[in-house]
Amino acid sequence: MNALLKDWATPFGLPPFAEIQDADFAPAIDEALTRARSAIAAIAEGPGTGFAEVIEALELAEADLDRISAVFYNLAGADSNEAREELQRQLAPKMSAFASEVTNNKALFAKVEALWQARETLDLTAEQQRVLDLYRRMFVRSGAALDGEAAQRLTSVKARLAILGTQFSQNLLADERTWYMELAEADLEGLPDFVVQAARGAGAERGLGAVVTLNRSLIVPFLQFSPRRALREKAYAAWVSRGANGGATDNRGIAAEILALRHERAQLLGYADFASYKLEPEMAKTPAAVRDLLMRVWAPARAKALEDAAVLEAMLRADGIAGPLEPWDWRYYSEKRRKAEHDLDEAALKPYLSLDAMLGAMFDCAHRLFGLEFREIDGPFYHPDVRGWEVSRRGTHVAVFLGDYFARGSKRSGAWCSAMRSQKKLGGDVRPIVVNVCNFAKGDPCLLSYDDARTLFHEFGHALHQMLSDVTYGFISGTSVARDFVELPSQLYEHWLEVPAVLEAHARHYQTGAPMPPDLLQRLLAAGTYDQGFATVEFIASALVDLEFHTGAPPADPMQKQAEVLEAMGLPHAIRMRHATPHFAHVFSGDGYSSGYYSYMWSEVMDADAFAAFEEAGDPFDPEIAAKLEKFILSAGGSQEAEALYLQFRGKMPGVEALLKGRGLLETA
Repeated sequence: MNALLKDWATPFGLPPFAEIQDADFAPAIDEALTRARSAIAAIAEGPGTGFAEVIEALELAEADLDRISAVFYNLAGADSNEAREELQRQLAPKMSAFASEVTNNKALFAKVEALWQARETLDLTAEQQRVLDLYRRMFVRSGAALDGEAAQRLTSVKARLAILGTQFSQNLLADERTWYMELAEADLEGLPDFVVQAARGAGAERGLGAVVTLNRSLIVPFLQFSPRRALREKAYAAWVSRGANGGATDNRGIAAEILALRHERAQLLGYADFASYKLEPEMAKTPAAVRDLLMRVWAPARAKALEDAAVLEAMLRADGIAGPLEPWDWRYYSEKRRKAEHDLDEAALKPYLSLDAMLGAMFDCAHRLFGLEFREIDGPFYHPDVRGWEVSRRGTHVAVFLGDYFARGSKRSGAWCSAMRSQKKLGGDVRPIVVNVCNFAKGDPCLLSYDDARTLFHEFGHALHQMLSDVTYGFISGTSVARDFVELPSQLYEHWLEVPAVLEAHARHYQTGAPMPPDLLQRLLAAGTYDQGFATVEFIASALVDLEFHTGAPPADPMQKQAEVLEAMGLPHAIRMRHATPHFAHVFSGDGYSSGYYSYMWSEVMDADAFAAFEEAGDPFDPEIAAKLEKFILSAGGSQEAEALYLQFRGKMPGVEALLKGRGLLETA
């Protein structure tokens, strides 16, 4: 029997990875779609009209499809191959068509609408009322109220967008997988041992000597440390041209078509443009509110970046280079400046930041804050690199947590958190299976940069949001919240990496076990806001381009529009967008962060203020504040509007000042 369709008699209900074959996915998903269609038809055509017969039945109707597709899409992102990529292309229109079938089902929508109209008389709990509101909103925003040609066109638009998003993502993966730059022995001079080791490891995978690849954990340190300017320029050019190299993997035309179709989708639904449609259910609500936040931070960030650029260009000229400072120079001279001004050398820092040590720090903070315990468990998992832990509290099972941390050619770039199973109570107490995926350079041991360690904590903040979820309905479970609220738990958790006691306890030399020397720890924390002008400028450039792409008429040429937006902003010459259009996967691989890349900064306004609650209490592990954080943020999912949840936690909404202070930009505001 197909391993995906039978009951999974495995520890914790994990997918039976050892039994699953790629050939199992297509028939299993087809069967799951058949079962889901049957369940949906029974709801729409049956006599039941109550909340349980409609909304709760909808919650359970796609159980098999959810279970199987969660496994497939996790593998498609983290461990792809030709068979999985081909199936992903086949599934994109098929899954989109099914979603449209559901929301276009007039009989089904009529039952949802009738419930919503009668909501005041139904004696619903607050959570049930919220779920009903969200279901009704989902149907309306998906076009359920449209008829005839408009409804048919919207279905076609969504199907095409699903195909294009998949193609964009696969093109990007292909460019990242195929490019590499070989390094001669002389080219390794000046590179720290950890970079040399990573380059040799990446080369060994290709049957070569040392190479630089487009994996961020390798190319960024190469740009930081390589004294060979011509090689930095070549590597940087390849990095920023992903998705824009011509041929079959070029994403520029795809981006233009996506933007045009999104605009059409929004107008079919009665909105002026896609940004207005997309932002309506978010905390920001309008493009104007997003633009206001970004520009309030832009001015001080740009001023700081220009100050820093002048210092770095002087260093460039001191090396006998006429200039100007170029984007492939910034990281190199910034690293030299950091070492000179803060006496902070990343090569000296990394031995204290092994992956195992930082995992220990991450788990210890979760234990001190929320009482969670982590016990490593055996696989098999979906790849030999994956590790797993049972998460429990006071002897009760909470979740399974999987960590997939190393870069490989089968994995898309970046870092993310996903769930192979989400928490819910309807139909039985279902505990989550949560996955963190990163792209650290593999080593023996794996040594992290401080930014890598921050990424580790960030993704685990998302994982906590999933693991501590405590709701009845899967529709509002875990990270099912407003996009500009979802980054609050992840960015907030990063703050515990900056707690001196955490690093004192866990940042230990991987060979000797000695703690990080106090003076090195002090210098590390003192440099916490170093180069934030650069980091803030490259982020806001991407966020504003994303917003302007989706505000007003769609650009016929996105690259020209990108250039116009950046010129109007006054982007410093030596800084580029963090994600240029052809490789802006957040925005073009799906709808998730489209018109929403700003959300990291919107959430940062709250995370800076949220951690201040612990600082005001005088204890970064204050049990009362931690309990409120779990109750109103981490366990609540989407059970209330995001602003209401935050107000219950903090008592007030924050201003932008905490963000500026946290980034060291307040004095330039």
